[in-house]
Amino acid sequence: MTTDDRLTLAEQDLAFRPSSTAGTRLSDLTARLRQAGVQVREHGPVHEAAPVTGACLDSRVVRSGDLYIALPGAKAHGAQFARAAWEAGAAAVLTDADGLELMRSAGLEQAPALVVPRVRTAAGLAAAGIYGHGLDAGPSLLGITGTNGKTTTSFLAASLLEALSRRTGVIGTILTRAGRRAVPSSLTTPESTQLHGLMALMREEAVDTVVMEVSSHAVSYERIAGLRYAVAGFTNLTQDHLDLHGSMQEYFEAKAGLFTAERTARAVIVLDGGEGPEHGVAMAQAATAETTTLALGPAAARPGRLAAEHPELKADWSVVEATPDGLGHRFALEHAETGVRLRASVGLPGLFNVANAALAALMVLERLVPDLGLEEAVRAVAEVTDVPAGEGPFAAAVPGRMEVVGREPDGVVDFAHNPDGLVQSMTALARARQATGRSSGRTILVFGATGDRDATKRPLMGRIAAQHADVVVVTDDDPHSEDPAAIRAEVLAGVREQAEAGCARGRHVEVHESAPRADAIALAVRLASDEDSILLAGRGHETYQDFAGVRVDIDDRVELRARLSERHGPDGADLTEHPNAAR
Repeated sequence: MTTDDRLTLAEQDLAFRPSSTAGTRLSDLTARLRQAGVQVREHGPVHEAAPVTGACLDSRVVRSGDLYIALPGAKAHGAQFARAAWEAGAAAVLTDADGLELMRSAGLEQAPALVVPRVRTAAGLAAAGIYGHGLDAGPSLLGITGTNGKTTTSFLAASLLEALSRRTGVIGTILTRAGRRAVPSSLTTPESTQLHGLMALMREEAVDTVVMEVSSHAVSYERIAGLRYAVAGFTNLTQDHLDLHGSMQEYFEAKAGLFTAERTARAVIVLDGGEGPEHGVAMAQAATAETTTLALGPAAARPGRLAAEHPELKADWSVVEATPDGLGHRFALEHAETGVRLRASVGLPGLFNVANAALAALMVLERLVPDLGLEEAVRAVAEVTDVPAGEGPFAAAVPGRMEVVGREPDGVVDFAHNPDGLVQSMTALARARQATGRSSGRTILVFGATGDRDATKRPLMGRIAAQHADVVVVTDDDPHSEDPAAIRAEVLAGVREQAEAGCARGRHVEVHESAPRADAIALAVRLASDEDSILLAGRGHETYQDFAGVRVDIDDRVELRARLSERHGPDGADLTEHPNAAR
C-alpha cells in the first residue's frame, strides 16, 4: 500500500494548458456568450476587469488571470470557494444567480462576474473564447462514444492517422497526448475548461487531428460544450453507468447528444455492435448530422440479425470476409452504393476488435472524403491497412485491451467490466483457441466488481462468467468505500447460481474465491495448463486499487507476466511486454 503519486490537481491542470494565451476582455466573453444564445448578466466592474488568460472549475488550482467558473454541485456550490479563487488571482467569476448571492455573502460584491442560467453550458463556450478556439480553428476532432470499444477504437484511429502522416493528438481513458507530449488521464473526457486548453495546446504542437473518447458523463455534464467534431463515431450500447443515468433510455439519450448536426459535421454509427441492433438502429435514426452507417454482421458475432429484424434499413458499409489471421483477423469493408472495398487487418484478438478497427477506418475515411473524394480516400487508407494482421496501423497492442502478455497458456488482460464486454472477451479467447487447434483448452477467468457503482451488474456478471468460463476466480476490483468481501459475495451468488444450473445439464464450472488480487492471479496460473487461456478482466491498464481511500499498487499485466515467467523459467515460452505497461 502506498500514497498516490499521480499528478496533483494543479500539475494536471497546468499540463492541459497552452504555454501562453493572449488574454480576453471580459466584455468580449459576454458578447461571445450572447452570440451563442446564452443569457448573460454582468455584475461589478466588468469593463475594468483585467484580461482573462485561463479558465478553471476548481478553486484549488486557480492561476492568476483565470476566469473562475463556480458551478452548482450536488453537495456544494462552487461559489462557496470564490473567495479562495479570488485570493489566488482569479480575474473574474462565471456563475449563476445563487452563486452571485454566495459571492455577496463572502464579501465579493465588487468582484467582476458574469451571471448565467446554465453554468456548465456557458463554461465550455467561455473557455473556447479564452483559449481562442473557434469552430474552424483546428485541430480537426474525431469523437468516439459507446459503452465498449472507445479506447481501442481511438488508439486504432490515431495509429491510422499517424500512418497517413497526420500529426495526431489523443484524449482518453489511458492517456492524453498532444503530438509527443503526454500526461496521465483522470477522466475519460476532461472538463470543458481543460478540453479547450488542450485544443490550444494541440495547436501549439501543430497537431492536425485529435481523436478523443467521449463518455456519456461528458455529454450529460456538458464537458464538450463549445466543441464541434468533424466526425463522431458510435460503437455500441450495453448496460453500464445506470448508477448515473437511471435507465437505458436515459443512457441512450446521453450518447445521442453527440450526433446532432450542431455537435458534429458527420457521424459514423455501427448498427449492430452491441447486444443487438436495436440501439445502433435507433442511434442512426436519432442522428441529425450527416450519417454513415456500418453493419458488422458476422464480425459482431451475431450474423444476420440486422437484416432479419430491420430489412428496411440498408447499411452504407458492411464488414465482409472477416477471416482469422494469427490471433487477429483480415477483413474488408464494402460500400453498398459503389461496391468499393477497403481491405484491412487487425492484430488484436476477438471479432469485436474487427468492429473497432472497421469503425476507426471509416471515421478516418469520413475525415478524408470531403478533401479527396471516396475512391481516392479508400486508396490512401488501403495503402497502409491492407497488410498481414501482425503489421500496419491496426497491429499495435492497446494497453489493457485484449493485451496478450504471455503464451502457453495464453495470458490476456482486458478492461471488460460490464456484461457485454465480458461475453465478448471470453468468446474471443475460445475462438482463438479453436483457430490455433487448442479446442480442448479452458478459459480461466479472474474478475471482480467495482464498489460504489451499479450493483445490479454484479450477480449478472457472475452468471455470465459461469456461462462462458470453465474456471472462475472471483476477486477484488476497486472496492472504493464498500466492503470487498460483500462485493465478492454478490458476484459469487451469480456465479454459483449459474454453475449449479450448468451442472444439472452436465457442464462443470470450477469456482474459487481469492483475495487479494495478486493471489487470485497466482492461483489462475497454477490452475492453468499450456492449452488454457487466462483472462484477467475489469482493470485493463489500471495500476492500483482503491480500498476506502488506501491505494494498493497492482498492474494486472505486470503481475500476470511475472507469474507466467516463474512458471516457465528463464528458457520458457515467449512473454510479450507492451511498452506502455507499468513497471
